[in-house]
Amino acid sequence: MTINVGDGLPEGTLSEYIEVETEGCSLGPNTFQVSDLVKGKTIAIFGLPGAYTPTCSAQHVPGYVKLADQLKAKGVDEIWCISVNDAFVMGAWGRDQKATGTVRMMADGSATFAKALGLDMDLTARGMGVRMQRCSMLVVDGVVKQLNIEAPGKFEVSNAETLLKQLG
Repeated sequence: MTINVGDGLPEGTLSEYIEVETEGCSLGPNTFQVSDLVKGKTIAIFGLPGAYTPTCSAQHVPGYVKLADQLKAKGVDEIWCISVNDAFVMGAWGRDQKATGTVRMMADGSATFAKALGLDMDLTARGMGVRMQRCSMLVVDGVVKQLNIEAPGKFEVSNAETLLKQLG
C-alpha cells in the first residue's frame, strides 16, 4: 500500500553521513528515527532511484539546492533527499552536488523505508536492485500534506518547482 496525503509517515530509520562532529552526532554515518526527526517540523522530502544517476544528479538534487532558500521562506524547516544507497555514498554525492548544509542526504540502504512508504520499485533486471520511486512530499509534523509520485522514467512532478508552487 502506497502512502497518501493525510497519512503519517511510517516508523523507520535513515542514515546520514555527518561531516562535522557535533553534540549528539559523531563523524561519519549516524542513524536517525524518522519519527524523531519530523516531530514539530515541516520537511520537504524528495526520493529518487539512486545517487550519481543522470536525472538525479543533473536535475533533481540541483533543483532543491537552488530553490532551498525559497522553500525555507515558505515555511520548510528542512529538505531531505532519500535514496536507496548507503550513507557513505549519499555523503559523497551531497558534497559533489554542493548540497551539504542545504539538503540532508538521507540513506535508506536496504530500501526498508521506501518499502514502508510503498514507494519501492524493483530494478533488479537493470542491475540496480530495489530502489525508491522518484517522488516528492511535504511533511508537516510527520503527516503527508502534499505527495507527488512520478510515472516510471519521468521527471515532471517531483521537482522543487512543483513543491514550491504547492506551498502557495
